[in-house]
Amino acid sequence: MLTNVANVLAGLIGLGIIVMGARAFWAPQAAVGFGIPDTRTEDRDFQAWLSVKAVRDIASGVFIVIVLLLATPQVLGWFMLAAAGIPVGDALIVLRSNGPKAAVYGIHGATAVVMLAISVLLLVA
Repeated sequence: MLTNVANVLAGLIGLGIIVMGARAFWAPQAAVGFGIPDTRTEDRDFQAWLSVKAVRDIASGVFIVIVLLLATPQVLGWFMLAAAGIPVGDALIVLRSNGPKAAVYGIHGATAVVMLAISVLLLVA
């Protein structure tokens, strides 16, 4: 039962990351929600970097889906544990940039906690 819940949550995280990456291509202004102050979404250089991040987000989400579909719950658990470092790093970047604490803890920190919880559920299964 817990494995099924963890699998569904991991799938939702993977799909969510894919959607966030794709949104960067059709709605670059969504990057403001990342939490870095004074984000200039109309700047072409920023849009180029945002495209790089978008491709990596999409690939990260696809990786989760692939591991979810083809590996054991323990492999997915270890993968999610490692991948939890991404939102932790994002939180530190926003914190270092004097971004809003709501983005640091409410977006990136909460995502890391959920990914860690998924990891635990899968690793004890």
